[in-house]
Amino acid sequence: MLFLFIFESVEKRTKYQLTFSKFVPECFSHLLAELLVESGVHFKIVKGRKTKWGDFRPRNLNAKPQITVNGDLNPYAFLITTLHEFAHLHTFQQVGLRVAPHGEEWKRNFQQLIAIIIDHPELPPVLRTALNKSFTSLKASSCTDIALSRALASFDQEDPAVIPLEKLPKNSKFVLNNRTFQKGLKRRTRFECIELSSNRTYLVHLMAKVQHVKDEE
Repeated sequence: MLFLFIFESVEKRTKYQLTFSKFVPECFSHLLAELLVESGVHFKIVKGRKTKWGDFRPRNLNAKPQITVNGDLNPYAFLITTLHEFAHLHTFQQVGLRVAPHGEEWKRNFQQLIAIIIDHPELPPVLRTALNKSFTSLKASSCTDIALSRALASFDQEDPAVIPLEKLPKNSKFVLNNRTFQKGLKRRTRFECIELSSNRTYLVHLMAKVQHVKDEE
């Protein structure tokens, strides 16, 4: 029975590593496979979502913890997001739901996972620098840590029609989620933007990928 258990574990690791190698640099796929085998969590790679890169749910329909990660992320964004969600899982396994989602317990678990990759020779220097800066004062996610967000975005496949909102001049018009906005004043990590069809003001993250609408000449 022990031999059968070991064989099944090795088979799972191989299967998971092969899958993860399609979404992260191959040198990190074994780490994610190991985390998945050890955790027993239900892990799903899903279609891209505008509002989040990944999430953790203590229970899914089968009463198992579940992690989902967007499948359209660049390899390093997928890697960091997956570690972010495993930190949520480890926190839940340790203390349940009695703590803040991104409190000290989560930060400690996320730091421990980042420590595994921070000195890896194949981790790009720009990402290592951003992670090191975040290490002592981790924010809730890569999307709220601007330096880390910029570092991760640098690995996106370039699309000349889509750029970060922060690169547009003030009062520029842009399309986001099939709605047209005009860029306004900056508020910390977001810009006040007016949706032109409703004249309502929304706060849009400065790293949001938008399509610039140029004024007709």
